[in-house]
Amino acid sequence: MTPQQRRARSRRPAVVAAAVAVAAALASGPGFAADVGVARVAGPPAPTPSIPVTAGPGTPAGPAPATPPADTPAPTASPSVTPAPSRTPAATGAPAPAPTARSGPAFGAYLDYGPLGVARMALLSGWLGGAELRVGHTYLPGDRWSNIEGRPGFLDAWAHWRAEKDDRMLVLNVPMLERNEEGVPDAEVRRLLRQGAAGRFDHHFRALAERLVEANVPDTVIVLGWEMNGITYTHRCGPDPQAWKTYWKRIVTTMRAVPGQEFRFDFTPSRGRDAVPWTECYPGDDTVDIIGMDSYDQPSGLSFDEQVTEPYGLQEHVDFARSHGKPISYPEWGLFRNGDNPEYMRRMLAWMDEHEPLYNTVTDYCPHGVWQCSKNPEASEVYRAVLSGRTGGPATGPTATVPAAPATSGPSTAPTAEPAPRPTADCSPLDLGDWAEYWMGGKLCVRLNRWLRGS
Repeated sequence: MTPQQRRARSRRPAVVAAAVAVAAALASGPGFAADVGVARVAGPPAPTPSIPVTAGPGTPAGPAPATPPADTPAPTASPSVTPAPSRTPAATGAPAPAPTARSGPAFGAYLDYGPLGVARMALLSGWLGGAELRVGHTYLPGDRWSNIEGRPGFLDAWAHWRAEKDDRMLVLNVPMLERNEEGVPDAEVRRLLRQGAAGRFDHHFRALAERLVEANVPDTVIVLGWEMNGITYTHRCGPDPQAWKTYWKRIVTTMRAVPGQEFRFDFTPSRGRDAVPWTECYPGDDTVDIIGMDSYDQPSGLSFDEQVTEPYGLQEHVDFARSHGKPISYPEWGLFRNGDNPEYMRRMLAWMDEHEPLYNTVTDYCPHGVWQCSKNPEASEVYRAVLSGRTGGPATGPTATVPAAPATSGPSTAPTAEPAPRPTADCSPLDLGDWAEYWMGGKLCVRLNRWLRGS
């Protein structure tokens, strides 16, 4: 599964300028002026702009394609990537904040492709009582090769975020073929995989590796050809597993040959057998650094215990990685077919505390998410209670234990940090246009009933 793309809208520079002026008059900071009946609410991520800029594409709104709209023009020039600042922290003279007592595996969330995703990392951290989100996760669009190469400016915001702290991790999903979500038939997939295995597409991945090194993120975790055991993507394994494995090896070898690279390659199937057993697609220990798994709460009616014990499920993932001497990861996970399921949330968090993946990133949009999706309040409360105040370091002792389900309902024991406001029944979001919302970090919401009451 990957995030959905919103349809690109037409350019509206005059409207945007007016909207920004209105927004500036209505709001003076992150909280906005409540006395004039305006509240800030979390809006969906910005769409792909209609001109090449540094903002990333797309809006996550459900399990749908990660491909930008077909009418999005490719960049007409290839300027060099703006390098991120050095990852050595600058001395500020300010005392470092006292560490919290709780710790656990490094975690983060998928919040948006581009700059909005970066900005929302801090907001999610605040909602989690200052928890340290060490992992940033984004995707390269798979519509065409120029985007798989990492178009100029696309990853700049993430590179700067990564550079701010030495212990941060950038996770990047990289498609193996263009037209990655266009329903390409098996015969064509087989032909493309064999071409890849013969080296036809090496230059695209060399270009991506050079761009990442130039952007000062040479240690990016590359989730290459994810969910290859399914039928969704053109980069699927099923039509020719042997060619797929050879092609994977070629890509990894090509990217590792770029001077300065420190990439780690994450082999990440979806949980369960899917179209083919994912073990048949494993390319070998020499070109795999991490063995991941995308694991959503599905299909309907499947309990967490069954997700653990099913063929090619959570337990087999852990056992397989251990037998190959590799760390595990969960690049995508979250709620799905079983709705607002606090038991799944509690058990999945406990599973990760027990097995200590290198990292995990929850897919935080409806129907999977907990912060940007108001449809899952019970699971959201569990996620917040368990992860609030986490430092992201190694799990140690009883502090990493997930609390049992409460016997009775009552006030939350989570820290009192307020979540980013969400739309309410008495609040009407204003459509100020994509770019105004992008620069403000979300939509403006006007409480019209307060004006009508004269408050």
